[in-house]
Amino acid sequence: MTEDCFHRLGLPRRFIVDAAELERAYLARSRAVHPDYHLAGSSAGLSVSLELSAAVNEAYNTLRDPFARAEHLLKLEGGPSAAECKQVPPAFLAEMLDAREEIETARGHATETERLEREFTARFDALLSDTAALFAQLATLPVEYAGCANLLVRIRGLLNAAKYIRGLVRDLSTE
Repeated sequence: MTEDCFHRLGLPRRFIVDAAELERAYLARSRAVHPDYHLAGSSAGLSVSLELSAAVNEAYNTLRDPFARAEHLLKLEGGPSAAECKQVPPAFLAEMLDAREEIETARGHATETERLEREFTARFDALLSDTAALFAQLATLPVEYAGCANLLVRIRGLLNAAKYIRGLVRDLSTE
């Protein structure tokens, strides 16, 4: 079973997370399990403290990154993994072919590269915004509702597209 990062930090399971609330929850949980507070105890207690501290850090890192948070939440909700469902929104692949051509044309032109990076970052943010809307819709539906599976597949498609866009931004910044 997947470790629930939301539960680990004592937060409600939802895509939209208040950054300040996340930080407070992380600091509180981190202090409670930090190995420095368990040095006087047994070696078994210290070992458990190290494991719990690592789990709290992993939960925090997962939840503070919106893309990783969406991937985690999709998994918790029983949605398909990227390996199980490779689909992307319609017409996306054609757009990405055009984007790759634009990247090739922009090579060596800093202003064009910066423009493309802004466009791709805005596209990535829009995909995550659409993902947030679908997660919000999912939260209003009963678990047994047949449409939930369709929503989870749509979320997967958006995350697949977002991952591709994130790769384009990475490719631009490595030039």
